[in-house]
Amino acid sequence: MSHDPKEALQDARRQLEIAGSPSPARDASALMDKVQGDAPPWTPLSDAQLAELNRYIQRRARREPISHIVGKRAFWMHDFIVTDAVLDPRPETETLVSVASDTSFARVLDLGTGSGCILLSLLYEVPEATGVGVDVSEPALDIARQNAQRVGVEDRVTLLVSDWFDKVEGQFDLIVSNPPYIAEVEMPDLAPELSFEPRLALTDEADGLTAYRAITSGAGRFLKPSGRLLVEIGPTQAVAVSDLFAAHGFTDVTVHPDLDGRDRVVSGVFPPQNATN
Repeated sequence: MSHDPKEALQDARRQLEIAGSPSPARDASALMDKVQGDAPPWTPLSDAQLAELNRYIQRRARREPISHIVGKRAFWMHDFIVTDAVLDPRPETETLVSVASDTSFARVLDLGTGSGCILLSLLYEVPEATGVGVDVSEPALDIARQNAQRVGVEDRVTLLVSDWFDKVEGQFDLIVSNPPYIAEVEMPDLAPELSFEPRLALTDEADGLTAYRAITSGAGRFLKPSGRLLVEIGPTQAVAVSDLFAAHGFTDVTVHPDLDGRDRVVSGVFPPQNATN
């Protein structure tokens, strides 16, 4: 038996509205695309496809992220594989890629690389560059390796299990990071979708600044003369993170807004006279 895809789509949207999805129409369309695959638009659904769609609707109704259900998230220039092992790439993180892309670099280090979306997007933008991505999670690095192949930069990237700089060697023109910056006290108030993402990628279980202290205190040992450090921040952390940059010898400390005008990235330059050669 076949089923009208337009009716199925409308029903999916209604169910997701009732469940409290913040974007029911977009979510319903994404789930329909997942079910239909490469079939032409509005191809009638089989019984099996309708059942599959209903299973996806129930998962989304429990507020599982849409990226986990469809298995990917659009970010910068590519669709990145996403699972519950990695942080779901977000549009505001593209600010970090945009700012970093405007700098000159031949070697880049990504701390807490997760899905690899930042590092791999930068390597795609700068074909002559090489990069290193580190994360404490081997499952996250498995996803990053798959994404490196999708982006076509697997021959220019090294992925390592490392707690920040512990296993890092050599020096870099650019260090980037989107570290866990949500304070523990803020966690209960977050959107339900975040409960499906790795907690260690979201919070430091403290004041939200632990990672920035580690990164700013260690980055100078791994930056070439006049190398740059860029980190994503929460929109209320600009002053605190900028102060950490300054306290550890960075100059030209700048706060960059995202497309919504919120503070999103802090950048700084490590002076040649302080850099370790």
